[in-house]
Amino acid sequence: MTGYFIQAFIYLVAAVIAVPLAKRFGLGSVLGYLVAGVVIGPVLGLVGQETTTIQHFAEFGVVMMLFLVGMELDPKGLWAMRVRLLGLGGLQVVLTAAAGAAIAWWLGLVWQTALAVGLIFALSSTAIVLQTLSEKGLSKTEGGRSAFSVLLFQDIAVIPMLALIPLLALPELMGAPGDDHGHAGLSLVAHLPAWAHALVVVAAIGGVIVGGYYLGPLLFRYVIGSGLREVFTASALMLVIGIAALMSLVNLSPALGAFLAGIVLANSEFKHEIEANIEPFKGLLLGLFFITVGAGINFDVLAAEWITVLGLGLAVIVVKAAILLALALLFKVRGSNGWLFTLSLAQAGEFGFVLLTYSVQNSVIPVALSQVLSLVVALSMFLTPLLFIAYDRLVLPRYQTAKNDPREADTIEEQAPVIVAGVGRFGQIICRLLRANNIPIVALDHEIEQIENLRNIRIKSYFGDASRSDLLETAGIEYARLLVVAIDDRERAVGIVKHVKQFYPNVWVLARAFDRGHGYQLREAGADDVISETYHSALELGGHALTAMGVHPMRSKQMTWAFVQNEDAHADELFEAWKEIDEGISFSPRYGELFMKLEEALNSAMHQEWQPPQQEEVPVWTAPAQNREQSGAPTRNA
Repeated sequence: MTGYFIQAFIYLVAAVIAVPLAKRFGLGSVLGYLVAGVVIGPVLGLVGQETTTIQHFAEFGVVMMLFLVGMELDPKGLWAMRVRLLGLGGLQVVLTAAAGAAIAWWLGLVWQTALAVGLIFALSSTAIVLQTLSEKGLSKTEGGRSAFSVLLFQDIAVIPMLALIPLLALPELMGAPGDDHGHAGLSLVAHLPAWAHALVVVAAIGGVIVGGYYLGPLLFRYVIGSGLREVFTASALMLVIGIAALMSLVNLSPALGAFLAGIVLANSEFKHEIEANIEPFKGLLLGLFFITVGAGINFDVLAAEWITVLGLGLAVIVVKAAILLALALLFKVRGSNGWLFTLSLAQAGEFGFVLLTYSVQNSVIPVALSQVLSLVVALSMFLTPLLFIAYDRLVLPRYQTAKNDPREADTIEEQAPVIVAGVGRFGQIICRLLRANNIPIVALDHEIEQIENLRNIRIKSYFGDASRSDLLETAGIEYARLLVVAIDDRERAVGIVKHVKQFYPNVWVLARAFDRGHGYQLREAGADDVISETYHSALELGGHALTAMGVHPMRSKQMTWAFVQNEDAHADELFEAWKEIDEGISFSPRYGELFMKLEEALNSAMHQEWQPPQQEEVPVWTAPAQNREQSGAPTRNA
């Protein structure tokens, strides 16, 4: 028992240390898990042969992932994106798999193994790409949306791939190390004729669909009646494990059954509760799976075959990039968006490890070859951050100039005393408020969709990057009274403020901040007024929360005003303390001391004496606790 505790502690410590570091350096959580496995396995030798056994257990995380993927598939949403999903995604998987299989066959592999290799390298890293796109604010760009469509199709395509791989089994690999056919365990179809086998499989799939649709809700309603959250968690796990076991009994992929069950439950009223209960187990088991992959990397193979691994890794990226670039041109994803689409998906992905392990277990790929291919997949994923750096440093500068941009910036035909940079969900409200008061504005945004939205409601706006000094000059920044910086990019927002306050110091600059730290950066850059995008909405909701807990509405208003006044009174002091913080450190003892001082002052302000207003001054109001039995909600009477 002690040994199990020690091994579990080693795996958890490795994950806790490596994953946050990997995310901080922009490498993504998957690479963090892989590095953690490499360190505790081949480098330090803290784990050994038990990693193979643990990997079989951790593979259940993949089953849970596909269950959750199925639950996220909205038929209406899929139909709306059918062209990119089926066209772009389908062609990418088919062409890349075909190219990979052709190269593997040319290198001397039998066609079954070559096809499996092609399927493995047709997939990209969903975890790394989506996380990086989100962190860089590129998810809503045309390139980001196209990449998401392809990744979604790849996740769905894993299901038929898992079903196909056992059909490619090679007799000469049966019984070889890594083959699990000798340990297949129970099976309902092992000795049945082909027609009976087919009937049992159809019945099992039908049972999953019908049972999930009709019996699933009944099960969860019954469990909810117990009032115990842990029983609901147990029932969700029981459902996924039971479906996986049923699929294994009929020699189908457990992931296939979990995926189908997820689709069936996608519109269930218990969807979000099921997701919330399954997600932690999925994340932990997937992380454990990637750690075991890293721990299983054979450094002797790497030392002996490093030229082969490096060459194949670069070949994977080049071939996939060529196919992706051609598809980007075919589907008119051009300019910087085309390069973003190409470079973001040019690596192999985490599901490659899953298919690789599954192929070895089903006698499709030899163990020796799988060790080399595992290193190639890992190498291509390790190089992914470099591809995004190349996009930032080489591609974007080229396409940010009017000469090379696929769409040139609009010619600004008029000037106005107010310039609004960024007209997304935040900037649009500002534009509407100014227009309602007949204040002339010039609105700029480098996303054509946002410009079209504003034009639809008859607000004059122009396509162009507000961080370009020439566009600002054309828009009349020299004569403007006010510049509103509302763009959805932290660094560019700070850059615009610095430029304007340096060359046009008389322009009053209002800036949107994402959080307190970003607000300090904007203030240091010279912004005259900074507003956090969530500050006032959070205050409003906080006031409603106080009211819901029985605080008089007028008192809750006074409390929110006291909160604002307290923040304003300490804003300068906190800002000065923030400026003294060393680069790379988000907190300092002095800043923490001042922040605690702010909290103490806030607590004091909240408990000041307050005289309730007279009845004739405000509407009569009854606290929620007093009338809950009557109406279930607080009421206000005139």
